[in-house]
Amino acid sequence: MRILGVYDEPAKAAVAVATARDAGLEEVDSYSPAPDHTLEQLSGPRVSPVRRFTLIGALLGLATGFALPIYTVSAWPLIVGGKPLIAIPAFVVIAFELTILFGAIGGMLGFLVLARLPRFTPARRTDPRFSNDHFGVEIVCGKKDGAFVRSLLESAGAIEVRADA
Repeated sequence: MRILGVYDEPAKAAVAVATARDAGLEEVDSYSPAPDHTLEQLSGPRVSPVRRFTLIGALLGLATGFALPIYTVSAWPLIVGGKPLIAIPAFVVIAFELTILFGAIGGMLGFLVLARLPRFTPARRTDPRFSNDHFGVEIVCGKKDGAFVRSLLESAGAIEVRADA
């Protein structure tokens, strides 16, 4: 269940976020019409999971960059001047290029997946006042904690509190 509190002052929204964090609630989001450093600091640093997609793509590219030429020279051996068929230094260039390519593709796919793009279902709508002059705090909680979260948002000075299932 999602409970949204609407505030007319950023200080009240900051109090709500801080109180929710102190109460042990994990999924707390804030909305503001302009950047507010207090709300950003209270939300805490978030590490983007896109970097995992990039790392996986890069490692896959590295493995492909070595596997493809090794397979190619093994399947179609061409002995030239007694040189070894599998010459790692020659394959490093291919592995490097595929590492960069697959890493970039993995990062882009990670961004699209985590941003839920393209959207096939309508996006969840927030209050249009958050683009103008009001601030919002949204807390995701279980049904049993709904009354507690509602009272928490109201005690911080919310002008409106509403719940979405």
